[in-house]
Amino acid sequence: MNTEERQLAEMLHRVTPEPPRRVTVEDIAYRVASEGRGSGRSREPRPRRGFSFRSRGLVPALAALTVVVIAGASAAVATVATSHHSHAPATSGTPTSSASVSTSSSSPAPSQTVTSVPPGPHPQVAGGMWGAELINRQSFDQDSLTGNGDSLYAFGNGTLDRIDPASGDVLQSVPYSAADPEKPVVVGNTVWVVWSYGGGDIILRGYDARTLAQVASVDVPAIGGVSTSAQGVLSAAPDGKLYVAAGDSVAVVDSGTHQLTSRILLTAGRASSVAIAPDGGLLYVGIGSADSFQLLTYNAGTGRIVGSSTMPSGSAGNLVATSGGIWGTTGSGMSEWVWFAPGWDLSRAVRVSQGAGGGLFSLPVVSGGVVWIGGSHELICASPATGKTLAGTVIPADHGVVEYFSSPTVLSNGHAYALYQDDQSQLAGVAQLTPPAQC
Repeated sequence: MNTEERQLAEMLHRVTPEPPRRVTVEDIAYRVASEGRGSGRSREPRPRRGFSFRSRGLVPALAALTVVVIAGASAAVATVATSHHSHAPATSGTPTSSASVSTSSSSPAPSQTVTSVPPGPHPQVAGGMWGAELINRQSFDQDSLTGNGDSLYAFGNGTLDRIDPASGDVLQSVPYSAADPEKPVVVGNTVWVVWSYGGGDIILRGYDARTLAQVASVDVPAIGGVSTSAQGVLSAAPDGKLYVAAGDSVAVVDSGTHQLTSRILLTAGRASSVAIAPDGGLLYVGIGSADSFQLLTYNAGTGRIVGSSTMPSGSAGNLVATSGGIWGTTGSGMSEWVWFAPGWDLSRAVRVSQGAGGGLFSLPVVSGGVVWIGGSHELICASPATGKTLAGTVIPADHGVVEYFSSPTVLSNGHAYALYQDDQSQLAGVAQLTPPAQC
């Protein structure tokens, strides 16, 4: 046996003591984790790996690639290949996912990230509900997807990414570490993000929508300090003004001049969520406490309060305003769902969706003229005027494990896109959907 063959044999023996066999990524992950524990490193999962659930405590999944090591003793060659992953249909009658991914013949270097599904037919996910296909196989922060024109934007592993909806490729990427569960807000040619949100200081940053070059940074002091229950602190009006929950006030920023222009002082408590009506006339401000959620409604032009209502839930937030009223979320821990309140009267609020469990988000999104709500149970579109469901589909389980769609958004091509996750098949990425005509 020559030197190269001996080194190869030793390498294979370290990976598997038995004769060369099929070695899964779970085997390798277990061994690496075991070595990490022996080195005295923290066993806590690193933040922002895969879907980032922050305080919700859901551990992200590994990509499901099966590694096959093939030894050629005479040629001293080791080949790493990926397998085609598929599931046989369940026999219990419960719909299951047909999620599968065919990868290219060559694998990327370990330091690279697979950002798209290889050329060819996109693999179906969730049984192909609403034509669901996986166009990108990269993990993003849940509910961080938004779109504008012909581009998608989402937060990746410590980055803000611009995604091509045609190929699923990440076209541009810039460093970004989310300060709060806030999705990007696109105003004209600028993508705005909450760069810093804590204490008495808030920083907004703007990036060019095509190149993601930074074009703005706005410092917004928070009067009295920011709310500790913040959920949805940035909203944009049709005229380009940005409204920011800033402590005991709502700050107004001109997205064109990048200047803080005015404030609306609140009558009670610290702002935890904001939303602006579609016509820009009304500003909705949520104030959360330990046992209740108060909604204050202001005339956005004059700053005068015009209404107030309360619901008995201290975990409400993520406000979205439509022509018929106000939407938001409630729930905590293992369950979250969406409600709709006609006008600004929280006493008339009704539950709209089944929502999501297991620490997953279920947030309302206005896109393509309707309100979208994802989750782990159902995907629906609803009327912005009445709150009634226009169309919906059950999200099937994959062999008893939930599949998850979040932050649906519609682009000019008529397709809807959502972030997708299936822990059973170990798949995550961007899914393309073809919603029914009602949506």
